[in-house]
Amino acid sequence: MVSRVRVWLNRTYAENVFFMDQLRSNPQRRAVEIHATHGDPDSPVLAAADTAALEPDGLSPAAYVEYALDQCARNSVDVFVPVLHQPAIVAHRAEFAAVGTALLAPSVEAVAVFQDKATAYQAVEAVGVPVPPWWRVRTPEELVAAVEALEADGHRACFKPAAGAGGVGFRVLTRTPFSMMHLSGFPSPYVPLDLVLEAMREADGPVDWLVMPRLEEPEVSVDCLTGPDGRVRMAVGRTKNGRRRGFTLHPSWIEPARLLAEAFGLHYLTNIQFRMFGDEPVLMDVNTRPAGGLHQLAQCGVNAPWAAVQLALGEETGELVPSALAPDYTVVAGPRPVRPVSLPQQRADTPAPAPTLPAGPAPAGGGPAAPAAAPASAGASAGANSAATAPA
Repeated sequence: MVSRVRVWLNRTYAENVFFMDQLRSNPQRRAVEIHATHGDPDSPVLAAADTAALEPDGLSPAAYVEYALDQCARNSVDVFVPVLHQPAIVAHRAEFAAVGTALLAPSVEAVAVFQDKATAYQAVEAVGVPVPPWWRVRTPEELVAAVEALEADGHRACFKPAAGAGGVGFRVLTRTPFSMMHLSGFPSPYVPLDLVLEAMREADGPVDWLVMPRLEEPEVSVDCLTGPDGRVRMAVGRTKNGRRRGFTLHPSWIEPARLLAEAFGLHYLTNIQFRMFGDEPVLMDVNTRPAGGLHQLAQCGVNAPWAAVQLALGEETGELVPSALAPDYTVVAGPRPVRPVSLPQQRADTPAPAPTLPAGPAPAGGGPAAPAAAPASAGASAGANSAATAPA
C-alpha cells in the first residue's frame, strides 16, 4: 500500500484552502493528510485541515524554527510549505531533512535575493530581464527627487516597501490636495504627496521605499514549478485586466519567468509578476511562495500543488502543460467554514485529545468535511496589485 502524505501549511493565506483541496484531489488518488497552524483561530485553513493548532505569538525567527522543527517531528510531516518566517526556515533545510521533512520552498540564496526588492531588481537586470525605473528612498528629499524625475518623463509615481509581501504598503502619489474626494467611496491607494512628506518628517526613523512609475495592465502572474535540479516543469501566466482574468503562454511573459526561475534557483512553486511599462513587459515582483491564485490553474487541467509535493518527495512529474487554456473569467468570494475557538482540534473522525496525527490511513478523498461553524468568506481573488495579500 502506498503511504499517505502528510503536508503542513504554517501561517498562510486564506486562499490556500483551495491549495489544500487540490492536494486531496490529486490524480494519483493518494491519501493526503494536512496539518495547518495559524495565529488567527478563525482562519479558514484551520477548518480545512485534518489537524490544526494555534501558533504561539511573538516568536523570533530563530525560536520559530525550533517550533517548526518540533511540529514536523511531532506530526511526522513529510512536506512543509512555509510562508511565515520562510527565510529563517530555509536556512535550516538540513535540520528539517534530518527529521524526515522536505521543505517546499526555494533555495536559501534565492529567498535572500528576493526578500529585498532593490537587491532583486539589481540581480534581475544583471541576467537581462527588464525592470521599471526605480529609486530607493529613505528621506523626504530623496522622495521628492524621485517623484520629480518620474513626473518630468510623464509618469505617475508610486511607492511600496522595499521588503514585504504582496501589495501591502503600495500607494500612488498625487499632487491633488487632500479633500472630500479622498473620503468618498471606497478607500483609494492614492495619497497626496504633501501629506506623505509631512508623515515622513514626523516619523521616528527613516522609511525604506521603492519609488517607481505606476505600471499599466495587463498584470501577468506567471506560476512556475521548478524542480530541485533547477529545471522548470511548468510556467503558466494568469492575466489580470480590471475584473477580467485569463491565462497565457505567450513567450513575452513566460520566457523571462523561466529564465528567472532557472537562474536564481526558484525551486518548487513561485510566482513572478509582470506589468507593462510603455510597450514593454517589465518585472514587478517575485514571490518565493505559491500564489494565492494558484488554484485557478485547475481550470486549465493543471494540479500544481500536488506536482510540487511530488517533486519535494523526490518523485518525477514530467512537464506540466495545460490541456487547454480556459476561457476568460472573473473571481468572487465564497463562504468557508471556520473552527470552533478551542484548539488544537482534530476532525470529527479523529480523537480530539491526540496531540499527533492519527496512526491509521486517512481516506483517499481526505475524510469527511470539517464540522461547519459560522461561515467565513475566503476570497478567491488576489489583491489589486499582487497575486496574494498578507497571511489572513
